[in-house]
Amino acid sequence: MALLQYSLRKLFYGIPLILGVTFISFLLMVYYGPDRTFELLGKNPSAEQIEQVRHQLGYDRPFLLRYAGYLKELATLNFGFSDSTGERVGSILKRTVPITLALVLPGFVLGNLAGIVLALIAAWHRGRWLDKLIMGGSVIGMSISFLIVIIAFQVIFSTPYGFNWFPVRGWEVHDLASYSRYVTVPTLATVFVTLGYNTRFYRAVLVEEMSRDHVRTARAYGTPPAVLLYRNVLKNSMIPIITRVMFSIPLVVISGSLLIESYFGIPGVGKVTFDAITTGDQPILKAIVGLTAVLFVVILLLTDILYRAVHPRIDLK
Repeated sequence: MALLQYSLRKLFYGIPLILGVTFISFLLMVYYGPDRTFELLGKNPSAEQIEQVRHQLGYDRPFLLRYAGYLKELATLNFGFSDSTGERVGSILKRTVPITLALVLPGFVLGNLAGIVLALIAAWHRGRWLDKLIMGGSVIGMSISFLIVIIAFQVIFSTPYGFNWFPVRGWEVHDLASYSRYVTVPTLATVFVTLGYNTRFYRAVLVEEMSRDHVRTARAYGTPPAVLLYRNVLKNSMIPIITRVMFSIPLVVISGSLLIESYFGIPGVGKVTFDAITTGDQPILKAIVGLTAVLFVVILLLTDILYRAVHPRIDLK
């Protein structure tokens, strides 16, 4: 019961954030965005045609009423039809969001798990050659552009100039085998790029925890390294780790998938967002921005609940 009350209260506190993000995005995209009247009418339209089209597009309605209509669309998940394809925006998202999740989830999970493992090794050997090697590799990975990594991995694994093991583009997924073929190269590129950032962040957190008195005491009493790192270091460092993992989810789903899907021709929500930006498809852009704001509020709620799960002394107030 307490958890339900906290969840409802947290969602209520997230309403101003949703309103702020949606208001600014609506103001920039719709109110100050391009006028589609003459795009639809062509050259030399009559005054009656202009008035009719502006009425159909809602341009003759007051700004606040148009914004209220946008909030209604967000609440009902009914965003109308795409300006580019004429398909319902809800149908587009229903088709593309699962593809994006299937695409980014392996790289996201592996990148964070590998980053934690490498950070534990580096923190345990702090200042030694292994720590310097891991940190040096992290800096190199952070300094290379994501686009360069994608191109390099595609040449190495997907062309006759390399191993030619995986498809160059597309997403013809029917079973686990085909899924593995299409997801491997994007996953490798994602892990390579994110591993450096994750390792450096997690190492800093773990090194700080290893300097605490309880860790030094356990180490002095001869606690095995694996037990010490897991029970005394990693478990007590979960708050910042959870924060980084959870708050990177919206960024990975939208920004990370946008570049990968656009380059590999994968029909996910990132590709749809990229096409909507280039074509000025306002219904899709409004849906993506609004739902991202809602996702961020949900992430805030889930993060606090996970805090309580890993640290029982934290109160949900």
